[in-house]
Amino acid sequence: MAHGTSARDVVSALKDVDFPAGKEELAQAAVRSGASQEVVKALRAIPPEQYANREEVARSVRVDPDSDLGLSPAQRAEQAREGGRQGQSQHLRDVPKPPVEDELDR
Repeated sequence: MAHGTSARDVVSALKDVDFPAGKEELAQAAVRSGASQEVVKALRAIPPEQYANREEVARSVRVDPDSDLGLSPAQRAEQAREGGRQGQSQHLRDVPKPPVEDELDR
């Protein structure tokens, strides 16, 4: 896991990529954009698939679970219960905010 890498770092390194794109193309684009070695390393560790957009890449790359997502403990528990596609980092799976938390935020 790339501890110094966040999902935002990965997405910003891919701003000039034309999707769909494969793993090697993504890693090369990150190098060209001047991304950190940690971002490039994280991209080289993703499954060798065609990615349709930056979101799919962000969900597949392994980053620190608490890096920049701002999810509650309930949402992280839901991510653990939900299945995702193979190779997708558990902590980046889409989960809705629980109704109780939504109500408390009002």
